Amino acid sequence: MRFSWSKFFLFVGYMFLYIPLLCIVIYSFNESRYLSTWGGFSIKWYEALISNKIILHATWTSLKVAGISATISVILGTMAALVITRFGRFRGKSLFVGSITSPLVMPEVIMGLSLLMLFVGMKKILGWPDRGIMTVIIAHSTLTLSYVTMVVQSRLQDLDKSIEEAALDLGASPLKVFFVITLPMIAPSIILGWLLAFALSLDDVVIASFVAGPGATTLPMVIFSSLRFGISPEVNALATILIAALSVGVITAAIAIYKRKIQKEKGNETLYHSSGK
Repeated sequence: MRFSWSKFFLFVGYMFLYIPLLCIVIYSFNESRYLSTWGGFSIKWYEALISNKIILHATWTSLKVAGISATISVILGTMAALVITRFGRFRGKSLFVGSITSPLVMPEVIMGLSLLMLFVGMKKILGWPDRGIMTVIIAHSTLTLSYVTMVVQSRLQDLDKSIEEAALDLGASPLKVFFVITLPMIAPSIILGWLLAFALSLDDVVIASFVAGPGATTLPMVIFSSLRFGISPEVNALATILIAALSVGVITAAIAIYKRKIQKEKGNETLYHSSGK
């Protein structure tokens, strides 16, 4: 077999990405609490995870915040993408686009500090909001909104408008055209935007550290604070569970996409043979 540089660099890239994850999985079964010592195979840290209320509460808080903020970002981001791509030129469009995309390039420290000052000012003037889960959701929605907008906007720009125009010519209302034709066609990009927003929210620690209050400690904050005393083995066990769940989801999605592709190819082949006859 001939040596291939492309395959070599592909292999190195995969190793660079997945060896750290493999280390987490391996050390989650380590009997010893310390990373420098291998004490044998054990599942006691998974048993300890079940009784660790701090990590479990932080995990539930992170999942809840990520799910709600991703949903809000998808709704607002889809609306913003429609305004950018379908409303043509209007006064203030450049300012609107710039305000939507600014979180992409703005440091999270600046965003966290500015949102903290905003919430403190609103609390003094309006008496709302109290720093907690709600402020984290608002902050994460602000962070992920621009990512969803860019994903959906790219899909809308490549969309064939002739189908929508044909539906309008046949008497369908613009609202019906959106829900019956446009929305199903951009559904993959909306799902992708939701998953991206969910992952970004679940991963954030900087902004959450600024705006979170009592009872709103997220999992990244717990992990970051525990680094001062060493990595907790329960965190390794939780990370392994999350990796396994993500792997199952990715494999399931890949199988579903492959089956759909096969069915589409069979349908095209049947249509081709029927048209040939």
